[in-house]
Amino acid sequence: MKASIQTLLLFVDGLGLGPVDGEHNPLYSGACPHLARLLREEAVPIDAQLGVPGLPQSATGQAALLTGVNAPAVMGRHIEGLPGPRLKELVREMNLFSTLVARGYRATFANAYFTDDVDEVRARRHQSVTTVAALHGLGTVRDTAALLRQEAVYHDLTRRTLRERGFAGPLVTPAEAGRHLAALAGEHDFTLFEYFQTDRAGHGGDTQVIRRVLGELDEFLGVLLPFPCEDGRLFILTSDHGNIEDSSTHGHTENPVPFVALGAGAAELRRKVRSLTDITPALLELYP
Repeated sequence: MKASIQTLLLFVDGLGLGPVDGEHNPLYSGACPHLARLLREEAVPIDAQLGVPGLPQSATGQAALLTGVNAPAVMGRHIEGLPGPRLKELVREMNLFSTLVARGYRATFANAYFTDDVDEVRARRHQSVTTVAALHGLGTVRDTAALLRQEAVYHDLTRRTLRERGFAGPLVTPAEAGRHLAALAGEHDFTLFEYFQTDRAGHGGDTQVIRRVLGELDEFLGVLLPFPCEDGRLFILTSDHGNIEDSSTHGHTENPVPFVALGAGAAELRRKVRSLTDITPALLELYP
Protein backbone atom coordinates (compact mmCIF):
# COMPACT_ATOMS: atom_id res chain seq x y z
CA MET A 1 0.00 0.00 0.00
CA LYS A 2 1.25 3.47 -0.82
CA ALA A 3 0.89 5.80 2.14
CA SER A 4 -0.07 9.44 1.74
CA ILE A 5 2.53 10.30 4.37
CA GLN A 6 6.17 9.48 5.09
CA THR A 7 7.21 9.69 8.73
CA LEU A 8 10.70 9.94 10.19
CA LEU A 9 10.69 9.34 13.95
CA LEU A 10 13.89 10.31 15.75
CA PHE A 11 13.87 8.68 19.18
CA VAL A 12 16.43 10.31 21.50
CA ASP A 13 16.96 8.31 24.69
CA GLY A 14 17.19 10.23 27.97
CA LEU A 15 16.02 13.64 26.76
CA GLY A 16 13.69 15.50 29.11
CA LEU A 17 12.29 19.00 29.21
CA GLY A 18 14.01 20.98 31.95
CA PRO A 19 14.33 24.70 32.72
CA VAL A 20 15.73 26.99 30.03
CA ASP A 21 18.89 27.46 32.06
CA GLY A 22 22.27 27.00 30.42
CA GLU A 23 24.06 26.67 33.76
CA HIS A 24 22.16 23.55 34.86
CA ASN A 25 20.62 22.34 31.60
CA PRO A 26 23.23 21.37 28.97
CA LEU A 27 20.60 21.60 26.24
CA TYR A 28 20.72 25.39 26.58
CA SER A 29 24.49 25.69 26.97
CA GLY A 30 25.00 26.56 23.30
CA ALA A 31 26.10 23.04 22.37
CA CYS A 32 22.98 22.21 20.33
CA PRO A 33 21.21 25.28 18.89
CA HIS A 34 18.89 23.33 16.54
CA LEU A 35 17.72 21.05 19.32
CA ALA A 36 17.39 23.89 21.81
CA ARG A 37 15.19 25.84 19.42
CA LEU A 38 12.95 22.83 18.79
CA LEU A 39 12.55 22.18 22.52
CA ARG A 40 11.88 25.83 23.26
CA GLU A 41 9.53 26.59 20.36
CA GLU A 42 8.01 23.35 19.06
CA ALA A 43 7.95 20.75 21.82
CA VAL A 44 4.79 19.57 23.55
CA PRO A 45 5.65 18.27 27.04
CA ILE A 46 4.33 14.74 27.45
CA ASP A 47 4.11 12.41 30.43
CA ALA A 48 6.68 9.63 30.79
CA GLN A 49 5.75 8.57 34.33
CA LEU A 50 2.35 7.18 33.32
CA GLY A 51 0.89 7.16 36.81
CA VAL A 52 3.49 4.76 38.20
CA PRO A 53 5.67 5.89 41.13
CA GLY A 54 9.42 6.11 40.65
CA LEU A 55 11.71 7.40 37.95
CA PRO A 56 10.76 6.52 34.36
CA GLN A 57 13.07 3.97 32.77
CA SER A 58 14.11 2.86 29.30
CA ALA A 59 12.60 -0.61 28.89
CA THR A 60 9.05 0.23 29.98
CA GLY A 61 9.17 3.73 28.50
CA GLN A 62 10.20 2.48 25.08
CA ALA A 63 7.63 -0.29 25.24
CA ALA A 64 4.92 2.27 26.01
CA LEU A 65 6.10 4.46 23.13
CA LEU A 66 6.14 1.65 20.55
CA THR A 67 2.96 -0.19 21.63
CA GLY A 68 0.62 2.39 23.12
CA VAL A 69 0.29 0.14 26.20
CA ASN A 70 1.04 1.52 29.66
CA ALA A 71 3.95 -0.86 30.16
CA PRO A 72 4.97 0.43 33.62
CA ALA A 73 1.41 -0.16 34.87
CA VAL A 74 1.28 -3.64 33.32
CA MET A 75 4.64 -4.56 34.85
CA GLY A 76 3.86 -2.85 38.16
CA ARG A 77 6.98 -0.67 38.03
CA HIS A 78 9.38 1.16 35.76
CA ILE A 79 11.96 -1.27 34.33
CA GLU A 80 15.39 -0.04 33.33
CA GLY A 81 17.69 -1.10 30.53
CA LEU A 82 16.61 -4.10 28.49
CA PRO A 83 13.28 -5.92 28.66
CA GLY A 84 12.85 -9.30 30.30
CA PRO A 85 10.68 -12.14 28.91
CA ARG A 86 7.31 -10.71 29.98
CA LEU A 87 7.98 -7.25 28.60
CA LYS A 88 9.41 -8.72 25.39
CA GLU A 89 6.17 -10.64 24.92
CA LEU A 90 4.15 -7.46 25.38
CA VAL A 91 6.18 -5.79 22.62
CA ARG A 92 5.86 -8.80 20.33
CA GLU A 93 2.08 -8.94 20.76
CA MET A 94 1.59 -5.56 19.12
CA ASN A 95 3.98 -2.82 18.15
CA LEU A 96 4.11 0.04 15.69
CA PHE A 97 6.20 -1.87 13.16
CA SER A 98 4.05 -4.99 13.14
CA THR A 99 0.82 -3.02 12.79
CA LEU A 100 2.13 -0.90 9.92
CA VAL A 101 3.42 -3.97 8.07
CA ALA A 102 0.13 -5.80 8.63
CA ARG A 103 -1.65 -2.83 7.06
CA GLY A 104 0.60 -3.01 4.03
CA TYR A 105 2.94 -0.10 4.68
CA ARG A 106 6.71 0.04 4.18
CA ALA A 107 8.28 0.47 7.64
CA THR A 108 11.91 0.21 8.66
CA PHE A 109 14.28 0.51 11.61
CA ALA A 110 17.25 2.54 10.36
CA ASN A 111 19.79 1.55 13.03
CA ALA A 112 22.71 -0.59 11.88
CA TYR A 113 23.86 -3.65 13.82
CA PHE A 114 27.53 -4.59 13.67
CA THR A 115 26.97 -8.08 12.35
CA ASP A 116 27.09 -10.01 9.11
CA ASP A 117 24.39 -12.40 10.30
CA VAL A 118 20.98 -11.19 11.49
CA ASP A 119 20.38 -14.62 13.03
CA GLU A 120 23.14 -13.74 15.50
CA VAL A 121 21.06 -10.75 16.62
CA ARG A 122 17.95 -12.93 16.88
CA ALA A 123 19.86 -15.36 19.11
CA ARG A 124 20.98 -12.73 21.58
CA ARG A 125 19.49 -13.18 25.03
CA HIS A 126 19.67 -9.46 25.72
CA GLN A 127 17.80 -7.31 23.22
CA SER A 128 16.52 -3.75 23.40
CA VAL A 129 12.84 -2.94 23.01
CA THR A 130 13.52 -1.52 19.56
CA THR A 131 15.34 -4.70 18.54
CA VAL A 132 12.48 -6.89 19.73
CA ALA A 133 9.95 -4.71 17.91
CA ALA A 134 11.96 -4.65 14.67
CA LEU A 135 12.72 -8.37 14.59
CA HIS A 136 9.10 -9.28 15.29
CA GLY A 137 7.42 -6.57 13.25
CA LEU A 138 9.80 -6.33 10.29
CA GLY A 139 11.44 -9.75 10.40
CA THR A 140 14.95 -8.35 10.24
CA VAL A 141 17.34 -5.54 11.15
CA ARG A 142 20.02 -3.73 9.14
CA ASP A 143 23.49 -5.28 9.19
CA THR A 144 27.06 -4.13 8.52
CA ALA A 145 26.60 -4.54 4.77
CA ALA A 146 23.67 -2.12 4.87
CA LEU A 147 25.81 0.33 6.83
CA LEU A 148 28.54 0.17 4.21
CA ARG A 149 25.94 0.77 1.48
CA GLN A 150 24.85 3.89 3.38
CA GLU A 151 21.46 2.26 3.92
CA ALA A 152 21.69 2.33 7.72
CA VAL A 153 23.04 4.57 10.48
CA TYR A 154 25.04 3.38 13.47
CA HIS A 155 23.79 4.51 16.86
CA ASP A 156 26.76 6.82 17.49
CA LEU A 157 26.20 8.48 14.07
CA THR A 158 29.92 8.54 13.11
CA ARG A 159 30.75 4.79 13.46
CA ARG A 160 33.70 5.88 15.63
CA THR A 161 32.87 3.45 18.46
CA LEU A 162 32.98 0.57 15.96
CA ARG A 163 36.74 0.96 15.54
CA GLU A 164 37.39 -0.80 18.86
CA ARG A 165 35.24 -3.70 17.61
CA GLY A 166 37.34 -4.15 14.48
CA PHE A 167 35.35 -2.08 11.98
CA ALA A 168 37.67 -1.13 9.12
CA GLY A 169 35.14 0.73 6.98
CA PRO A 170 34.94 4.51 6.55
CA LEU A 171 33.83 6.82 9.31
CA VAL A 172 31.25 9.50 8.53
CA THR A 173 30.31 12.88 9.94
CA PRO A 174 27.01 13.35 11.77
CA ALA A 175 25.83 15.41 8.79
CA GLU A 176 26.61 12.55 6.40
CA ALA A 177 24.74 10.16 8.72
CA GLY A 178 21.80 12.56 8.62
CA ARG A 179 21.78 12.51 4.83
CA HIS A 180 21.85 8.70 4.84
CA LEU A 181 18.88 8.61 7.22
CA ALA A 182 16.89 11.20 5.26
CA ALA A 183 17.42 9.22 2.05
CA LEU A 184 16.27 6.02 3.75
CA ALA A 185 13.19 7.76 5.16
CA GLY A 186 12.35 8.99 1.67
CA GLU A 187 12.07 5.37 0.53
CA HIS A 188 9.71 4.21 3.29
CA ASP A 189 6.33 5.11 4.75
CA PHE A 190 7.66 5.00 8.31
CA THR A 191 11.26 5.11 9.55
CA LEU A 192 12.53 4.94 13.13
CA PHE A 193 16.03 5.83 14.28
CA GLU A 194 17.19 5.43 17.89
CA TYR A 195 19.94 7.60 19.38
CA PHE A 196 21.01 6.66 22.91
CA GLN A 197 24.35 8.39 23.35
CA THR A 198 22.42 11.14 25.15
CA ASP A 199 21.35 8.78 27.93
CA ARG A 200 24.85 7.32 28.23
CA ALA A 201 26.40 10.78 28.41
CA GLY A 202 23.88 11.91 31.01
CA HIS A 203 24.70 8.92 33.21
CA GLY A 204 28.42 9.56 32.79
CA GLY A 205 28.16 13.18 33.85
CA ASP A 206 31.30 14.30 31.98
CA THR A 207 30.61 17.84 30.76
CA GLN A 208 32.93 17.56 27.75
CA VAL A 209 31.37 14.28 26.63
CA ILE A 210 27.87 15.73 27.05
CA ARG A 211 28.76 18.75 24.91
CA ARG A 212 30.32 16.54 22.23
CA VAL A 213 27.33 14.20 22.12
CA LEU A 214 24.87 17.10 21.93
CA GLY A 215 26.96 18.79 19.26
CA GLU A 216 27.02 15.66 17.10
CA LEU A 217 23.30 15.13 17.56
CA ASP A 218 22.67 18.75 16.60
CA GLU A 219 24.73 18.47 13.41
CA PHE A 220 22.75 15.33 12.53
CA LEU A 221 19.47 17.04 13.38
CA GLY A 222 20.29 20.07 11.27
CA VAL A 223 20.37 17.87 8.16
CA LEU A 224 17.05 16.21 9.06
CA LEU A 225 15.04 19.38 9.70
CA PRO A 226 14.32 20.02 5.99
CA PHE A 227 12.72 16.54 5.72
CA PRO A 228 9.19 17.67 6.68
CA CYS A 229 9.34 20.65 4.32
CA GLU A 230 8.30 18.42 1.41
CA ASP A 231 4.59 17.69 0.97
CA GLY A 232 3.40 14.55 2.70
CA ARG A 233 6.36 14.26 5.04
CA LEU A 234 6.32 14.23 8.84
CA PHE A 235 9.22 14.55 11.28
CA ILE A 236 8.85 13.55 14.93
CA LEU A 237 11.34 13.82 17.79
CA THR A 238 10.60 12.34 21.18
CA SER A 239 12.13 10.44 24.10
CA ASP A 240 11.40 7.82 26.77
CA HIS A 241 12.49 9.66 29.93
CA GLY A 242 14.58 12.58 31.12
CA ASN A 243 18.28 12.54 31.97
CA ILE A 244 20.70 14.73 30.03
CA GLU A 245 18.72 17.93 30.66
CA ASP A 246 19.69 18.02 34.35
CA SER A 247 23.40 18.29 35.13
CA SER A 248 22.74 18.10 38.88
CA THR A 249 22.12 14.35 38.63
CA HIS A 250 23.66 11.45 36.72
CA GLY A 251 20.37 9.56 36.75
CA HIS A 252 16.96 9.80 35.18
CA THR A 253 14.53 12.58 36.02
CA GLU A 254 10.79 12.97 36.50
CA ASN A 255 10.65 15.70 33.86
CA PRO A 256 8.20 15.40 30.99
CA VAL A 257 9.72 14.48 27.65
CA PRO A 258 9.39 16.42 24.41
CA PHE A 259 7.08 15.56 21.57
CA VAL A 260 8.02 17.52 18.46
CA ALA A 261 6.01 17.05 15.27
CA LEU A 262 6.68 19.02 12.08
CA GLY A 263 5.08 18.70 8.66
CA ALA A 264 2.12 16.68 7.42
CA GLY A 265 -0.34 15.78 10.19
CA ALA A 266 1.75 17.53 12.83
CA ALA A 267 -0.97 19.80 14.21
CA GLU A 268 -3.31 16.88 14.84
CA LEU A 269 -0.54 14.87 16.53
CA ARG A 270 0.42 17.76 18.78
CA ARG A 271 -3.21 18.02 19.83
CA LYS A 272 -3.61 14.32 20.61
CA VAL A 273 -0.30 13.28 22.17
CA ARG A 274 -0.03 13.95 25.90
CA SER A 275 1.87 10.87 27.08
CA LEU A 276 4.14 8.12 25.74
CA THR A 277 1.14 5.83 25.33
CA ASP A 278 -0.55 8.27 22.92
CA ILE A 279 2.21 8.21 20.27
CA THR A 280 1.57 4.87 18.56
CA PRO A 281 -2.25 5.18 18.47
CA ALA A 282 -2.02 8.74 17.11
CA LEU A 283 0.50 7.73 14.44
CA LEU A 284 -1.55 4.72 13.37
CA GLU A 285 -4.50 6.99 12.65
CA LEU A 286 -2.35 8.44 9.85
CA TYR A 287 -1.92 4.92 8.39
CA PRO A 288 -5.43 3.41 8.18
